[in-house]
Amino acid sequence: MKLSDFITETFTWWNGQTMGTRFHTWRHGEFVGDDEFGNRYYRTKGGKIDPALGFERRWVIFNGYAEATAIPPGWHAWMHQRSDVPPPKQDYVPHEWEKPHRPNPTGTALAYRPPGSTLGLGHRPAVTGDYKAWTPE
Repeated sequence: MKLSDFITETFTWWNGQTMGTRFHTWRHGEFVGDDEFGNRYYRTKGGKIDPALGFERRWVIFNGYAEATAIPPGWHAWMHQRSDVPPPKQDYVPHEWEKPHRPNPTGTALAYRPPGSTLGLGHRPAVTGDYKAWTPE
């Protein structure tokens, strides 16, 4: 392990895995598969049911920053217990209405700005006079 990887795992939770996650995965995890983004998916060894949860524990180790929207639809279904079979074992084919992943644009220039927003590129409409401000009596 490189020193930079060690420091990242020790001091960040949003970039890949932490030391605790590495240890838990080594001790209790069973590799299930990975996706086109390099995210790796695990479950409890042997598919055991977690007594505290009442279902199988599943988790993902992200390739880079932890971005929940970077989980493809097939893996999302498996992660959220909607499917018992992971995508690599069921030859998952996306539906025609499923779009390819786009990173979350919030906080960037590509973020959605509704009409009338102070951050929007358009001109804010003039006040029409149909609003009366509340004043205490």
